[in-house]
Amino acid sequence: MAADRQTARRLPRAERREQILAAATRAFARTGYAATGLDDVAAEAGITHVILYRHFASKADLYRCVLDRACTRLADAVGTGSYDETSVPALLRAASADPDGFRLLFRHAAREPEFRDVVDGIRAASTDIAHRHLTETIPETAWQDWAARLVPVVAWEAVIAWLDAGRPDPDRAAERIGGAIEGVIRAAASARSDGG
Repeated sequence: MAADRQTARRLPRAERREQILAAATRAFARTGYAATGLDDVAAEAGITHVILYRHFASKADLYRCVLDRACTRLADAVGTGSYDETSVPALLRAASADPDGFRLLFRHAAREPEFRDVVDGIRAASTDIAHRHLTETIPETAWQDWAARLVPVVAWEAVIAWLDAGRPDPDRAAERIGGAIEGVIRAAASARSDGG
């Protein structure tokens, strides 16, 4: 154990920080922010509290960094400016590559008032993108606004449900999730055509 800790101390700072963030992502994804202590994170990372505190001032600081890392990975994988036929497959690849980070963003952080701003930022940006995309098929109405708000939520929840179900049929998962999204769009378009 002492040899492990000596070896652990020799990691370059950036590598150690990444190791801690990866371990914290796993630990927080299991039980959320409130139920996860720094002891849990240190144990998951195989380090001491001293090493943990050299990199992060507090549990809140660590969690914010974990969420920022997950956001960056998601944005790198999916993009941030538009929606097209590659978006859902990219979202699935991002979730598969970092399922704990994905769950933290869209399951845990959404329920944690101190960190909800992270998800609210993603939600606002995603809703804006959906609005731009939907102007091609649905006139600017309350139903377009409804669909623009619902499409990102359906996509995220569908991906989380897919992860939780053991990632069934990965070759057709994007098609099925895309079908759920198209169902929302069709419902909004039909409500408009029905005079709604």
